[in-house]
Amino acid sequence: MTTVNVLILVCLGYVVFLFAVAFAADRMAAAGRGKWLRSPLIYTLSLSIYCTAWTFYGAVGNAARSGLEFVTIYLGPTLVMVSWWWGLRKLVRVGRSQRVTSIADLLSSRYGKSNTLAVCVTILAVLGGTPYIALQLQSITLSFSIFAEADPSGLYREGSSVFWVAAGLAVFAILFGTRNLDVNERHHGVVTAIAVEAIVKLFALIAVGVFVVWGIAGGIGPMMERIDASEIGQWHVDAGRWTTFIFLSAAAFICLPRMFQVMVVENDDESHLRTAAWAFPLYLLLMSLFVVPIAVVGLDLLPQGANPDLFVLTVPLSQGNDWLAMLSFIGGFSSATSMVIVTAMALSTMVSNHVVMPIWLNTQEGTGSVSGDVRNIVLMARRVSIAAVMALGFFYYRLSGGGAALASIGLIAFAGISQILPALVGGLFWRGATRTGALVGLTVGFVLWIYTLLLPGMSGASMPESVLQNGLFGISWLRPQALFGIEGIDPMVHSVMWSLLLNTIAFCVASLLSFPSPLERLQGAQFVNVFDHSVAPRGWSGSVAQSEDLMIMTQRILGTGPAQEFFQAEAEKQGGRSHLPEPTPAFLGRLERELSGSVGTATAHAMIGQIVGGSSVSVEDLLAVADESAQLLEYSSQLEVKSSELSRTARQLREANAKLTQVSAQKDNFLSQVSHELRTPMTSIRAFSEIMRDTEGLSRDEQTRYATIIHDEALRLTRLLDDLLDLSVLENGQVNLNLGDDSLRSVLDRAVSSALAGAGRKISVRRARAAERIVLHTDLDRLGQVFINLISNAQKYCDADEPVLTISAYDVGGRVIIDFIDNGSGIPPGARSMVFEKFARVGGDKAGGAGLGLAICREIMQRLGGEISYLPGQGGAAFRVSLPLAHRQAAQ
Repeated sequence: MTTVNVLILVCLGYVVFLFAVAFAADRMAAAGRGKWLRSPLIYTLSLSIYCTAWTFYGAVGNAARSGLEFVTIYLGPTLVMVSWWWGLRKLVRVGRSQRVTSIADLLSSRYGKSNTLAVCVTILAVLGGTPYIALQLQSITLSFSIFAEADPSGLYREGSSVFWVAAGLAVFAILFGTRNLDVNERHHGVVTAIAVEAIVKLFALIAVGVFVVWGIAGGIGPMMERIDASEIGQWHVDAGRWTTFIFLSAAAFICLPRMFQVMVVENDDESHLRTAAWAFPLYLLLMSLFVVPIAVVGLDLLPQGANPDLFVLTVPLSQGNDWLAMLSFIGGFSSATSMVIVTAMALSTMVSNHVVMPIWLNTQEGTGSVSGDVRNIVLMARRVSIAAVMALGFFYYRLSGGGAALASIGLIAFAGISQILPALVGGLFWRGATRTGALVGLTVGFVLWIYTLLLPGMSGASMPESVLQNGLFGISWLRPQALFGIEGIDPMVHSVMWSLLLNTIAFCVASLLSFPSPLERLQGAQFVNVFDHSVAPRGWSGSVAQSEDLMIMTQRILGTGPAQEFFQAEAEKQGGRSHLPEPTPAFLGRLERELSGSVGTATAHAMIGQIVGGSSVSVEDLLAVADESAQLLEYSSQLEVKSSELSRTARQLREANAKLTQVSAQKDNFLSQVSHELRTPMTSIRAFSEIMRDTEGLSRDEQTRYATIIHDEALRLTRLLDDLLDLSVLENGQVNLNLGDDSLRSVLDRAVSSALAGAGRKISVRRARAAERIVLHTDLDRLGQVFINLISNAQKYCDADEPVLTISAYDVGGRVIIDFIDNGSGIPPGARSMVFEKFARVGGDKAGGAGLGLAICREIMQRLGGEISYLPGQGGAAFRVSLPLAHRQAAQ
């Protein structure tokens, strides 16, 4: 007989073997070798995490108690995998595009990045996973007890064994599951170890099955005769229980945190689902192939009252086959440990990202930037969370008495975690689903699951017998297992029916009665139409962000090396001369996705928002929301066919009317400004003309002075009319471009000479002439007009004691960049957004001009295929002109 001490040594050796596998896989992945690590086969085997000790031991016990009902736990996942094109494909695409780290993170991202919802899902997942942890503890301790009965001198002691098993699994999960901070990074070592365990437990179960069929029963024929003679072979189908269990197993397959981790987070390639769609059902078929023979032979050979959950162990032991029993034990041990590792990884990530980090962020509020060693905080939170989850499983095991059947414990966990399903499915397929609806539905389902199933399943330890018999507060229709007076239903069916039904109703009603926030609507469009829209649901406005603060925050989370590499790569993409990138919306969006791999989308969003302080929305997403609004109007108007057409017509009329109103307002404003600019010089001309006409005896000097004023005002009027005509021609696209080739240096030379000729106030112009030897193919006169305007503005408005204008030019990715930066006080922040508008004059009337120069520059650069923009944070006024090196504009 195998002793317990030998069994413990074998387990430790097996754990060391798994560590070696994981370490080797991580090394190969880091070195860029081992493409098989990202193969569909590894991905399919990793899904075997679904087959825990419940399916390894409990399936046989379930078959012995309830006949063929055990197949329901395999049928649910099979149906999900077969229909992967309509469901799982979308879930995986959303998970990859949104860079989610857990199922709580996904729901948080869908419903407006709500951390409150993420906390609720986390609590539900932890409590729903608690019975599952208890199941693993029970399976391992029961397995040990079988070997301990024949070896009283071994190390096994029933009173303390459960605690030490829980502690050992916690340490194992901490060492195995928290080595990396970025949970969105593929854990090739963990996934490969799970794949190895999948093969081990399948081999062990098949080995026991082969021994039972051919070694005990004498072959397939005699085995079939035994099955026919057994009650298990009778076809009894309880439609209610079968339907409920199939639905529960399918829901749990999608919603279980460990399944989401391997199916979505660890997915390397969406096409792997195509292979897994047939390979994983085949794996489940092989796992269930010998369940009935083992159950039948176990009932025949073993004494009455023997625990059927342990037939996989006790049948080989009864025949003296200790080595096969040990192999079976290793298979069950693999099933339990793999589940614990991945479940602990997933739950610890959810707790740290959605509970610990938001609390820590609140303590940092108002500091301007994130400080402290965030990396250590997150890692410590995940390790403590693993220990806490294992402790909850241990206490549930002790409170429940440890005597419930494994299948029953597993079904309790399934029913709890399935409460996530309405919010998940609604978020993926219904734009109208709201955060309020998800919270209300989850709360209703969660409370009903605890009241009708979890607490009654603890053998009365946590629920008074009076409540079970008479209902809450003595109200009979509130009895946990006979809600609303409906009796005679299986307790599991009863709990699942009421919790999920009322959960779904509450979710739908609350969503219809509430209105989603703008961010919820944007995320809803991104999720529901994930195959049509961009991966980035929204952008940031980084004009107030400080790259240094963002760098410090990123270093605290990702570490110094990865953070510096990320920022350096982003700076190179922008073509900047600094090692820090500009906080553009695109950069901040990529930074948010990078950080979400470590702390989750909601926390990453909050951390960047704490520094940046603002966000913007892309045009594509605005169109998505506009399309969503149109569809909502269309759906609501389908009650009457004619009203639908009237609604669309009215909407079009409103849009046309709004556009006309806007155009009319712009026209009135433009005419008002033009009339004012025209009236000023004309009034001066008229007034001084009347003075010269009506006043006798004017001296020669007075006549000359008045004539000079009239002449200057006439020139001003002429320039204004020329500018208006030039702007009109440019805006209407009626300009012919005279394309030519010349160097940038020559164009700048002419522009500087023209702009500063006859200038009363001197300004020093600094240039790097060597960098200006760039040949341009463009309209040189129009480009020179832009340069002259920028140089003249610097000469007029720079308020430094010794004005200096620095002109810098460089080539970035096929585009010419020319910066004009003076050493004055610059343009006030409140006026920067208006500098390119018509008649906008930052310096008032002190330098003259009608305020059309920069508006003309903007139109010219658009016609030349380039752009002009204001650069904040340069000290003085700074403008950037960019255009392609060789651009063939279509002259109109």
